[in-house]
Amino acid sequence: MSVYEILPVLPDVEILRDRRLALAVLETVMDTRDQFFAYAADWSETESAALMDNGSGDDYAIVFSAAGAYARGFAHESRMSPWGGEDVEVWPGLVEAVPEVFHPYVTEPAFCDDDGEGPVPRVTVVFWREATDEVWHTGPVEIPDDPGGYGDGAQDLFEVLAAGTPEAYRDFAEDYHERSVDLDAVRHVYAVRPLTAEVVKALNPEADPVAVAAAVASTGYPVEGWRM
Repeated sequence: MSVYEILPVLPDVEILRDRRLALAVLETVMDTRDQFFAYAADWSETESAALMDNGSGDDYAIVFSAAGAYARGFAHESRMSPWGGEDVEVWPGLVEAVPEVFHPYVTEPAFCDDDGEGPVPRVTVVFWREATDEVWHTGPVEIPDDPGGYGDGAQDLFEVLAAGTPEAYRDFAEDYHERSVDLDAVRHVYAVRPLTAEVVKALNPEADPVAVAAAVASTGYPVEGWRM
């Protein structure tokens, strides 16, 4: 599954933002110290960002703004990595078609590595959707047909987000966190219902409610009425 299969199943920007917020909140409850999914509501004064880092060299970021949403992902095992060939260079087609309004994100320091001669965008997948667009877009990228079908890494990076179901997160979390996960509690968060102590305990009996409440509140997710 490449970016070309991921984009048609993604919802509009607002729904995608809620979906990423839910993933971040779930990960905050599961482990406040080491989060696979995170959400920075105050990434800047006018932007928020959904972040993923698997701790093994793969990551993505989706920046939300009044202009729409810009997403970039990096799969370190992909041949499309800027460091996948003899020369350090971004794979053809990945960033050339990015709309001007999103150009600053291409060279955003947080999304680049410096090879000694300047910043290199850390990307194997790039897509975007302007506020007036009806669909998501990506550049005219020719994805290599690697053995095993790894390609641009979009499946590993965005599979849970694209699935968009509580069941998809539950399956991911049970594998990643190596414990059972309460599906009803996951559904509660996916519906963006106010977080309760009962939901926190259902997801993670060992969680510190004070730490969870503080971390979740910083994302903008509702925690009203929670007495600690």
